[in-house]
Amino acid sequence: MDQVQRPESRPGRRALLGAAAALGAGATLAATGSAAAEGRPAQAGRPPKLPVPTVVAHRGASGYRPEHTLGSYQFALDMGADVIEQDLVPTKDGHLVCRHENDITATTDVADHPEFADRRTTKSVDGVEYTGWFTEDFTLAELKTLRATERIPKQRPNNTLYNGRWEVPTFEEVLRWARTEGRKRGRPVWLYVETKHPTYFRKLGLGLEKPLVRLLRKYGLDGRRAPLFLQSFEPSSIERLRKQVDTPGVVLLSTIDSRPWDFVESGDPRTVRDLITPAGLREIASYAQGIGPELSLVIPRRQDGSLGEPTNLVRDAHAKGLVLHPYTLRNENSFLPAEFRRGEDPNAFGDAFGALRAYFDTGIDGIFADHPDTALYAAADFRARG
Repeated sequence: MDQVQRPESRPGRRALLGAAAALGAGATLAATGSAAAEGRPAQAGRPPKLPVPTVVAHRGASGYRPEHTLGSYQFALDMGADVIEQDLVPTKDGHLVCRHENDITATTDVADHPEFADRRTTKSVDGVEYTGWFTEDFTLAELKTLRATERIPKQRPNNTLYNGRWEVPTFEEVLRWARTEGRKRGRPVWLYVETKHPTYFRKLGLGLEKPLVRLLRKYGLDGRRAPLFLQSFEPSSIERLRKQVDTPGVVLLSTIDSRPWDFVESGDPRTVRDLITPAGLREIASYAQGIGPELSLVIPRRQDGSLGEPTNLVRDAHAKGLVLHPYTLRNENSFLPAEFRRGEDPNAFGDAFGALRAYFDTGIDGIFADHPDTALYAAADFRARG
């Protein structure tokens, strides 16, 4: 395959993360500090190693603030999250903005804007029909007139306090924010960036990879030591990016019988079940540095919702030099395995520490979490146990 990288050009699992005892999230690096002092981007130079397990703030501190807002990102960073996640979708005029989906019906106040009432429509995105408002039908200027809202207000009513407080951020605004915060802290701010529905947007003439690469190069984040991960549920998107930048890539893996949408479009019959075999992982390792499996691929759930026995995925992925950052741990009972739920309220917090301990015990390298503070405490506890 023309995407196979020479060993000396592709960072391995240990090169990316390092040993747990090496450098924590607050570690600094002389090269980074001097770069900040000279006014160069804080990400310049070799970034510090991430702790293991790494805590990735899922859409920011989305358990406490409306997701994918500068408020959510800032709160996660202030909590001490090791990495902050962004999902990217395009506007009509080709700008990349941070939204979990291009359907912004539930994450903005667009429904309250009569001037955009005629933009409401029904679309098929990756084989699923949605009715609402979509980023690709708005210019950036129009999108900036909206304000972000809590996506799941029934489960997280406290987050609705912040409805209307923040705009929808562009990815470039996030890069500037990360650079500023990195300078303040004397260390780079790590980001985890996902291309959403890349095949769908490519068909609309709004491909994500080119503008993303342009921004990575502009901000000096296109090298293999960049404090940034690229991720996608479509392996071909990571392959495309790998041809243009050396930034570490991660292939996201949904439920075991699902098919990546680029596979559906190309007629590739394989499912995630095929991708997590040793042969599938070997192929992924030829162009990516990690995988982001759904948690059930690490520990399946029984019919009663409790955790079963761990699979061999961690062992097999590590054998191919891949890091594993599974998703997503949430504190609320409704999201936790059955044995870690507490009380009858599905929206109350359960024993998230117990669940995190069970996942960390499998040897994963990190985890995506909606409540980064909880995951950080659990990660510290795990490292203290030795």
